[in-house]
Amino acid sequence: MPRYLDRLPRRTGVPMSPIIRKASRADLDTLIDWAAREGWNPGLDDAPAFWAADPDGYWIAEEDGRVAAALSLVRTGEDYAFLGFYMAHPDFRGQGIGLMLWQRAVAEAGGRTIGLDGVVAQQDNYRKSGFVYAHANFRYGGEVQCTEPPGTELVSVSPVHVPMLVDYDARFNPARRDAFLHEWLKPLETRESFALLRNAEVLGYGTIRACREGHKIGPLFADTETGADLIFRKLVTSAGGGQVYLDIPEPNAAARALCDRYNLKPVFETARMYRGPVPELPLGQIYGITTFELG
Repeated sequence: MPRYLDRLPRRTGVPMSPIIRKASRADLDTLIDWAAREGWNPGLDDAPAFWAADPDGYWIAEEDGRVAAALSLVRTGEDYAFLGFYMAHPDFRGQGIGLMLWQRAVAEAGGRTIGLDGVVAQQDNYRKSGFVYAHANFRYGGEVQCTEPPGTELVSVSPVHVPMLVDYDARFNPARRDAFLHEWLKPLETRESFALLRNAEVLGYGTIRACREGHKIGPLFADTETGADLIFRKLVTSAGGGQVYLDIPEPNAAARALCDRYNLKPVFETARMYRGPVPELPLGQIYGITTFELG
């Protein structure tokens, strides 16, 4: 049963204020369906890894027994959280329900730095909550056909590789993501990951997953531009080519060049913003963001 956190008092002469509660695992499936309707193109099997990242990180506002708004605030460690899935049902937009939910969830984050990938046009609203702009992120997409790279240094990720990849991944994120990655890196029919290994050292890794439309690569982290290209080609060929999407940080010129090389075109832009100290991340080695929902 859902755990109800707040029932805001009924106000005389106006509709009952929403019930704000933590989302259940079934609610998360609903959120992902909403994201698909909004055109965010989620992965077919995202939910188990999203839930593993923080089962207490998903929020629902209900009005008259219906889900009116949703939000995720996934906490990664004691000092960081990422905000996503901020949506309101069309029937309940413009009533302030989403803002109430936002305020309640953000308050629970305490002193953690919070990141988000927000709608560019909403930056002023995010600033009112203390968020500052860091950089743009762009989703690129297109039909990709490429050849599989030769050699033996690219290996399909298995459970034995996960601990070293969790350590490597920590270089590219403000906090370790152990629980999330143990689920995300499980090989599935709809998702596969490859690591670039040389003398037992990780030089990069990436994941490709089937989405509502085509395939999406994320993350794609690599020490070098050549390594990123090799991993990209391995991921695409493992999925059989076709429609591929890649979300990149705009400051990474090499990532833009990779997209150009494989005829990927910009689809849309987000604003990466933070409340609290802006993390110092090696954007030049981030060729693909894991997800816009969790960072």
